Amino acid sequence: MLVLGATWWRPIYPVEQALHHSLTVAGVIALVLVQRRRLLPYSSFLLILIFLTLHSVAARWIYSFVPYDDWTQALFGMRLSEVLGWERNHFDRLVHLSYGLCFGPVLFRRLLDAGLRVRWAAPTAVELVLSTSAVYELFEWAIAMTLAPGAAEAYNGQQGDMWDAHKDMALATGGAVLAVTIAVLLLRRRSGPAVTDRIRPPTVIDT
Repeated sequence: MLVLGATWWRPIYPVEQALHHSLTVAGVIALVLVQRRRLLPYSSFLLILIFLTLHSVAARWIYSFVPYDDWTQALFGMRLSEVLGWERNHFDRLVHLSYGLCFGPVLFRRLLDAGLRVRWAAPTAVELVLSTSAVYELFEWAIAMTLAPGAAEAYNGQQGDMWDAHKDMALATGGAVLAVTIAVLLLRRRSGPAVTDRIRPPTVIDT
C-alpha cells in the first residue's frame, strides 16, 4: 500500500495509470479472498507482493517510460541502455519475466496442497502462467480496440514492436519454467525423489 500510494503522488499519466491499476485492484481483491479461505505461506505472499510492487512502479510511467537509465546514471554513473545496446525501454520485459518467476512457485505450491503430484503440479503451474499471460494480452488487445490509437499505444507499451505480446508471454513462461524447476529440485532435495513423486509431503517448500 505504501508503494501504491507513493506511485500515485502527482501522477504523470493518471488515466493510463488508472487503467493499469484496474488489474492491480482485481489482484488484491483476489489475494484477500484467497487469504480468507486458506492462508498462503509467507514466501508465497511475499512473491505476490514483489510482483505487485514492480507492476505499481511500472504503471506510474505506463511501462514505456520507466526512467531506469536515470536511476543507473545516478547510482553507478552509467546508463544501462547504452551499456547493453538497448533501443527501447525494457522494464515491461522485467515485469513479465517476474510474473513467471513469482507466480510459478506460488501456483506450484497451491497445486501440491490441492493433492496433485509433482509430475502434474509442475507443468500445470507453468501452463497456468502461460494461459493467464495470453488472457492478459487479449485484454490489452481489447483495450487497444476501444481506445484512440495514441492512448492504446500508451497503454499497451509496444514501443513499435509487432512481436511484443509474443515476447511478453515467452518471458513469463520462461520465468515460470525456471522458478518451478528450482522449486521442484529443492523439494526433491528435502523429501527425496521417490517420496516426492508418490505422495504430497506434509511440509512443502516455502515458495
